[in-house]
Amino acid sequence: MKLQKILWPTEGLCTEEKLYLHTNVIDDDFNINRDENHLKSDLNFINRSKVYMMPGGGFSLDKGGKVEFDTYFNGFSIEKWRKYTQVKEVSVNLELQGDVLVTLSSKLFLHGEVLKKELVRQEVHTTERSSYSFPFGNEEKGMLYFEVTALSDGAALYGGYYEDTAIEKPARQPKIGIDICTFKRERYIEKNIGLLNAHVFNNPDSPLQEHLEVFISDNGQTLDIDKLGSDKIHIVRNKNTGGAGGFTRGLMEILKNGNPHGITHALLMDDDITIDTESIEKTYTILSLLKDEYADAFIGGAMLRIDKPNIQVESGASWNAGNLISNKSNLNMNVTWDCLFNEIEEYTEFNAWWYCCFPMDVVSEENLPLPIFIRGDDLEYGLRNMKHLILMNGICVWHEPFENKYSSFLEYYIIRNRLVDNTFHFPDWGKAQLKKAVWGQWRRECKFYRYKNVDLHTRGVRDFLKGVDFFLSTDGEKLHKEIMAAGYKAVPMDQISVPFHYKTYEASRTTKLSILHNIVRKLTLNGYLLPAKHIRIVSMAQVTFPAVWRAKKIVFYDVTANKAFECERSWGQAVAKFFQVLGLTIQIDFKYNKAKKDFLKRGNEIKNIQFWSKYLGLDKQ
Repeated sequence: MKLQKILWPTEGLCTEEKLYLHTNVIDDDFNINRDENHLKSDLNFINRSKVYMMPGGGFSLDKGGKVEFDTYFNGFSIEKWRKYTQVKEVSVNLELQGDVLVTLSSKLFLHGEVLKKELVRQEVHTTERSSYSFPFGNEEKGMLYFEVTALSDGAALYGGYYEDTAIEKPARQPKIGIDICTFKRERYIEKNIGLLNAHVFNNPDSPLQEHLEVFISDNGQTLDIDKLGSDKIHIVRNKNTGGAGGFTRGLMEILKNGNPHGITHALLMDDDITIDTESIEKTYTILSLLKDEYADAFIGGAMLRIDKPNIQVESGASWNAGNLISNKSNLNMNVTWDCLFNEIEEYTEFNAWWYCCFPMDVVSEENLPLPIFIRGDDLEYGLRNMKHLILMNGICVWHEPFENKYSSFLEYYIIRNRLVDNTFHFPDWGKAQLKKAVWGQWRRECKFYRYKNVDLHTRGVRDFLKGVDFFLSTDGEKLHKEIMAAGYKAVPMDQISVPFHYKTYEASRTTKLSILHNIVRKLTLNGYLLPAKHIRIVSMAQVTFPAVWRAKKIVFYDVTANKAFECERSWGQAVAKFFQVLGLTIQIDFKYNKAKKDFLKRGNEIKNIQFWSKYLGLDKQ
């Protein structure tokens, strides 16, 4: 049975060569396809004398040319396959031509070192394009991989796959329902539907063809359903109730009428990702081979940066009462050391819903996500239901990094949803921690002159203090419009009241103060007690206190959108927000424990299908 295909860099998807293979290039920094505009349809040059990429994948090799597959996409994570699935006897099947040496090896990460163990060396001599299977034996640790070295000119590697020759047919027949929530991102949806149609639904050779359907909740109600929908792609118009409402609607559509599509697993995916359908195929293969003790496992996909496709943002995470811990951040997946380290299993509590697959046995009419719109729905559902999380090299998506994103309105959702999630899963997080959080937010936002954010934060706490009845009686779509209007809205740079100079912005990103200035800065509340004298242009998402020291006006600039908003220092606003937060802390003393008890006692009232049908307006249809 095929377990994992050998993959190649692909134009329009990912052209980062070292994610797929390593070659004996003269210049180790040389990287084919580093710019997609330079990808040619004919032979792609990898090494001036040794290795050449062929159109559609595969390589021709001159004598001495060598290709290694100890990589993120093409290494084989034997420990996890053996732990979670029925896989035992692994071989690699390669399509070869010419005179080559095939070397099978394993690599293991131990105490910061990479230990290599050579397992098999076998020469192949063939004048015709032929397939050969090479067993790895009983190796159980680390990463299995192979190398191909040309013994003479004119050798070629056309492709291949890892397989378990002892398994003829998998014990399970899973069917995946992809659940996507979207809001006015037609371009992304059309691209991903196109990929699925080309590689799965219109591809008779795809193992997913009869084992995959797609359920899209269109929160923006802008998709052309007649154009994009099909018997395998189901699109419904939905109220804009955020990711929580969109993903829940997808689960409800799968459950509808007793799950007539026969979906065994839901795969929740963001709408604005780039994905290789091979990640879905690998997920399907793992599901089909799961051991009984891991039948309830979740399978998570890592997030890699779309602007730096070899850099990993997260692979599993822990909520930690709101002090989020992202596992395996900033690993360079071009590097074998990082790939091996990435496979070390660490404590995880959830996987974000940019790519998270779980059994539909978890989902029921009484066990749906919370209606918290955005930020915290995925982690709460994971904390509630996840027992095992399988993460594996090669299962991933590419996404825009969050460090470049900033939305003022999120201040409301972050604190409100943190309180809800902690009530269910970290009940010891109490009044003292909450007071510390609200006062810390007041100090931070006042130093940045973002006084509206204090309003949003305090409103989030107050709404939590209203208990379950707040969610039962609130129109989530209407509330979101109010929250959006209450925050700062970025406008094009030509609408900003001060002259914009990019050098000023760049300088703010590296602003450093002397030890003496830092002492003065802290003693004067970041310059609040001194006369203001500067106009600062700073990063919207990554501003620091030194960058706005003694500013009278701050321009918060979003470099990716070329937009900004302005904030100006106001003693009156700072004092008003102080008393606003002071009043909130008094409410916390009287209402916090009562609200927690209410959520713990009545929380199921906002997790069931009766509530969600009303919340989404489906009861009126």
